Amino acid sequence: MTKAGQSTITITKNLAAPAANTASAAGLLKILVAAQATGSAVQWADASVSAEAGASKSKQPYWVTLSDTQTKIYDANAVVRYLYRIWALPQEERFSIEQLLEWEEKTLCGIPTDKEVETVVSSAEPKIAAIRAKGDSSGVSAVDAVLFGSLYYALSNAKNNTLSTYPALQKWYFQLVSSEAVVSVLPVYSANVVSVLVRAEATAENRKVNGSVALDLNPSGIVLPKEGEKNVLITSALPYVNNVPHLGNIIGSTLSADVFARYSRARGNNTLYICGTDEYGTTTEIKAFEENLTCQELCDKYHTLHKDVYDWFNLSFDYFGRTTTEKQTEIVQSIFLKCYENGFISEDITEQPFCETCNRFLADRFVEGTCPKCGYEDARGDQCDGCGGVYNATELINPRCKIDNSTPVVRNSKHMFLDLDKLQPRCEEFIHKASSDGVWSANGLAITNNWLKKGMQPRCITRDLKWGVPIPLDGFDKKVFYVWFDACIGYPSITANYTDQWEKWWKNPDNVKLYQFMGKDNVPFHTIIFPSTEIATGDEWTLLHHISSCEYLNYESGKFSKSRGVGVFGNNARDTGVPSDVWRYYLLSCRPETSDTLFTWNDFVARNNSELLANLGNFCNRVIKFLDANTKYAGVLPAPDLSRIAPGADTPDRRLIDDVNALVARYIEQMDAVHIRSGLRTAMDISARGNLYLQESRLDNSLFNDQRAQCDTVLAVAANLIYLLGALLHPFMPITSASIARQLNAPERIITDTFELELGAGHVIAQAEYLFTRIDEKKIDEWRAKFSGAPGEADAKDSKPKKVKKSKKDKANPATSAVSS
Repeated sequence: MTKAGQSTITITKNLAAPAANTASAAGLLKILVAAQATGSAVQWADASVSAEAGASKSKQPYWVTLSDTQTKIYDANAVVRYLYRIWALPQEERFSIEQLLEWEEKTLCGIPTDKEVETVVSSAEPKIAAIRAKGDSSGVSAVDAVLFGSLYYALSNAKNNTLSTYPALQKWYFQLVSSEAVVSVLPVYSANVVSVLVRAEATAENRKVNGSVALDLNPSGIVLPKEGEKNVLITSALPYVNNVPHLGNIIGSTLSADVFARYSRARGNNTLYICGTDEYGTTTEIKAFEENLTCQELCDKYHTLHKDVYDWFNLSFDYFGRTTTEKQTEIVQSIFLKCYENGFISEDITEQPFCETCNRFLADRFVEGTCPKCGYEDARGDQCDGCGGVYNATELINPRCKIDNSTPVVRNSKHMFLDLDKLQPRCEEFIHKASSDGVWSANGLAITNNWLKKGMQPRCITRDLKWGVPIPLDGFDKKVFYVWFDACIGYPSITANYTDQWEKWWKNPDNVKLYQFMGKDNVPFHTIIFPSTEIATGDEWTLLHHISSCEYLNYESGKFSKSRGVGVFGNNARDTGVPSDVWRYYLLSCRPETSDTLFTWNDFVARNNSELLANLGNFCNRVIKFLDANTKYAGVLPAPDLSRIAPGADTPDRRLIDDVNALVARYIEQMDAVHIRSGLRTAMDISARGNLYLQESRLDNSLFNDQRAQCDTVLAVAANLIYLLGALLHPFMPITSASIARQLNAPERIITDTFELELGAGHVIAQAEYLFTRIDEKKIDEWRAKFSGAPGEADAKDSKPKKVKKSKKDKANPATSAVSS
């Protein structure tokens, strides 16, 4: 029997118990306090064994049934109203209570009590002060029950100095928490909610990280070689400053070099990565003519465009310069004069195309025609885009002036030649040693050997142009150096613009290793012409150690063409809204290391969704969210069971560590050999192995509740594997790597030889972030249409080249161009 005016209610538990920091838990506390304060009886039931039809269909963790009417109530405040019989109170009193309950429902409940404690207490203070001003302190009122339930989690976890600044709230809370009604129900409440730990803020002070693995991403001062350390000098082919780079250009040189530079730094090597725009030569004059700009204006325009694209792709140049500088002129002329004085420069008369309409000699790029080797109808004056063949402009069939389309005549012109024939023995000696020591890429070595077999011949190094480095000899005032004589000298000259101590990098062969990245069409200039030029000076240059030359990246069913709007160029990638790291990942995963590869939109979207999101993103997010949960670890890394990870232990944890160590060794071997695509695949294999580990370990709530020590070990090992993965993926996806480090509240780290637990017990992680998002497959057709060019539009430059009958020797030469600009 209950006393007059008292009630009996039944609380039916349904689904899992609510977490203490949720509105459901707050509602349960309101009901228990109100029932105790009104002398009402509380009975408990379990929905899983309830006889009520359809009882378990509710998605609420509990509901209340009134014994007198068998009415089910799901709203806690409605239960409080019922228990206190608020409808029976005088109108003025009822109105005052309803105002406060409405404020609690609409305002207070909208503030996350577990995250915004200061906002919660500052909002409640004036309301509590107003209540206390009325002087009604007889027992626990309906308003007390409701507000105490809403505020309990925040106030019980608030720091003393926080509460002390809100005196009315503090006094009210301490009075209620010591009242008989509250004291008696708190144990019942605690038994029916899931306790939630207070989430510590992730700061540098609560890190437990092995400081020796931290990676310094922003070293101060100029990077110079250091005695006793591994000094790595990296260059990527200088992009022509006449167009926006397309994806094939980017993966062929700059992006690949960036990956290796980041890897080298992460391995603790003293590394300098140099690049810049190649701005002299015929190409610039032609483009400036087409755009009605001066050559300098054109260079300024496209240098900025290139820099913007590379910045968006997060390329980590130590210095990105250009070749139109005083240092370039100074160093090119110095090298030439030394070659001249040492007897490796000769003068000769050449036959040059001369346009009588323009009244000028036509340098290579000002004349076009049919390739004498393969029959490609739009071959340039010095090199064929159809077969890669190199020849003299006068050998073109049906030549035409690019400016006015008239047929040029042939006239004599005096030029300077680099006597490569005299340099072949020393060049071959260099190639034999460097290709063996540096393990050159197969295509780079094959292309170089093909040139050597044909015999190195004197090569003209001057042109009848105005835009270029002047020749420092009398009688050559109307000529400049051929761009492929001075372009490679751009590497040391750009370094000279970075530091006056540039020779410590470029004339230090005993202490510096030079790695150079490019497309395969640029190979001979880096393996034969530039080294031969350096040798001819008689100086001790830092010669090429390793060359990494790519084949070609084609686009969908054809090739990139700026003129037809076919393919994705650097600025287009940014405009898709897809993060740069996803573009980096895709390009590197299909890097054309040994053969041409194909960019397709289907593959691009599939790799994002099935590899980045489902593999890497899933592994990192699952582990960090599990650790972050206030109902489990509240962001604090647990201590592993050392017996489970000890060498020789027959446990899933130890097997994971051993497997990862084998994969890390393979990754380092691949990256040291500049097998970038393979290195990326191995890093993703490590992520997949992490996912398998979670499956084998059955990481879930049951593991946490029933086998806590094992769960602790899984989380400690998995979190450290994520930290290692961030380092292994840093060369490929630097923004993703930074996000991983940020979520783990740890500095980005170096790549170590083995997998160790660098994050210790007690380390506080930050909150989870999504590394990747799904790309809707509908975007495939949208992007394909957008970047396919105008329907039916054709461009002579991109049409299939017409062939002439070739000799057996010509047929043996592989095609070396799959892109046009």
